[in-house]
Amino acid sequence: MTVPAASPPVAGGARMGRIGAIDLARGFAVCLMILSHGTNGLMPYDDFPDWGQVPIHAITKFSSSLFVIVFGIALAVAFVPKTSAPDWPQRRNRLLWRGLVVLFWYKLLTIVEMYGRHDREAIIDTLLYRNFPSYVEILGFYAIALLWIPWVLPLWARMPAWLRWLSPVPVAGLSWWLLHNFGFWGVPQVQAVLVEHPDYYTWGQLARGPLILVGFLVGGLLLRWYGDPRTRLGLAGGLALVSALLFAWFLIRADAPGELLVDIGRNAGKHPPQLMFTLFSVGGAFALLALAVAGGEWLARMLRPVAVIGSDALMAFIVHISVIFLLFRETLGYYQTVSYPRALVLTALLIAATAAWIWLWQRIRQPGRPAVQRQ
Repeated sequence: MTVPAASPPVAGGARMGRIGAIDLARGFAVCLMILSHGTNGLMPYDDFPDWGQVPIHAITKFSSSLFVIVFGIALAVAFVPKTSAPDWPQRRNRLLWRGLVVLFWYKLLTIVEMYGRHDREAIIDTLLYRNFPSYVEILGFYAIALLWIPWVLPLWARMPAWLRWLSPVPVAGLSWWLLHNFGFWGVPQVQAVLVEHPDYYTWGQLARGPLILVGFLVGGLLLRWYGDPRTRLGLAGGLALVSALLFAWFLIRADAPGELLVDIGRNAGKHPPQLMFTLFSVGGAFALLALAVAGGEWLARMLRPVAVIGSDALMAFIVHISVIFLLFRETLGYYQTVSYPRALVLTALLIAATAAWIWLWQRIRQPGRPAVQRQ
């Protein structure tokens, strides 16, 4: 989710404004999410043609990992350098307020998602965390994360470099240990929020925490290396190498890659995260991130609609969920009545309409400025 931006320092004491590569990478994640929601929201997965299952729907699984990594990158770029500034309490409070705003929209869009398909009791149970939605649940993850991460950022800024680079490992280990050894006081919803639960479609704070920390690390490198084309391309090459290694690991372990990709497209191994799903999803996320960093500001301009969507991910979420569930499904009656090619066309139009709406919204709010001040 987008966070309020600061003007981050770069090597040599210079300053730069909004980083187009971050918007573009986040835009990739949101567009893939809309592609997944737009097709699967109109027809059951079993009705997808083979080419819709693999590669199209399988590739959309890059989205969630890329989203979480870019979330960490944006925090590292916009806020970590400011944790020792006199106005840090005000900046921290802006993040906390952002978390409350995201929480509000999470609850409201939960009603939008469930309206017309669930009774009032089921909706109330979901609003009270007795259950969880599906399409909008990732907003719940970001809302909670934005309520605790601001308190961690000053600690991260003071942490020795070697401890920063090791940090994803103990967090992942703790999440795994709690998942397999702790009962969470017999409350599965608490487990779902922290480390995920197979019966709930949630993103756990500790389960996905390592990806946030990876984003912190990449964001720190981006701050130092983005301004020079040579170091920026070197960083992109490093990200591409990580992607290649993860995909190689995936292929080595996969006995039947085609069948496994179909299962991954059906979210097998997504909640709680299992190795094969994680290798595929994170590998794709690093590939798209490498592309965004390599292309830099030029590629962000060439793919302007995608970058615009990435510049305000919360608005993109509000628009596409509202259109899918209120317009397509309830008003026009497209639920389980359209073919897969038509669902793809409708989704492509939805992506274009989302970009146009965000562009118009930004122009109305701040005339003459190309984007709202969020990174």
